[in-house]
Formats: sequence, structure tokens, C-alpha cells
Amino acid sequence: MNKEQQHPQYSQDSIAVASLFQEGPTDLNLAELARLRIRYQGFPGARDIQAKLDQIMEMWELNEEELFQKTRAIHEAGGIYESRGKKEEQDWS
Repeated sequence: MNKEQQHPQYSQDSIAVASLFQEGPTDLNLAELARLRIRYQGFPGARDIQAKLDQIMEMWELNEEELFQKTRAIHEAGGIYESRGKKEEQDWS
């Protein structure tokens, strides 16, 4: 039986996804897109978020390899989440 699951971060992530649509591909938004792609990769549910992440990738003219290459460089430079007041606090769950 294939049952759809509700991700515990769904509500917060829906807001983040809407923000990505509005703001465009800044360094922080690229990092957020990559984080969300990883979080929902293979997740058995939240199909709407997964579809929206695909749309954003297409809109920003990126494939997954390019996205991860760019975000690796962003993270290597460091401090990307400090601008959000989180000081490198990341929620990858």
C-alpha cells in the first residue's frame, strides 16, 4: 500500500517555497532550494512541494547538478545562513 505522508516541516516549507517563487535565485535562495530538494527527495508525500521545486528549477534554468555545484561553492564561502539571523543553524531534517 502506497500511503502519502505529511512531512513535519510542510507548513514552514510551503512558505519558503512561495518565497523562492517571488524572490528569484539569490545565493540564499539557491541554498534554500538545494536544502528543500534534498529534504523532499524520495519523500512519499508533499507532491505539491516537490512539483513546485521542479518548477523553480525550470524557471531558474537549473538542473540538479548545477544547483548543487553552485550551492557547494556558496557553502564553502561560508556564512550563508548568518544573513537570516540563524548563524549557521541549518535544519536538514
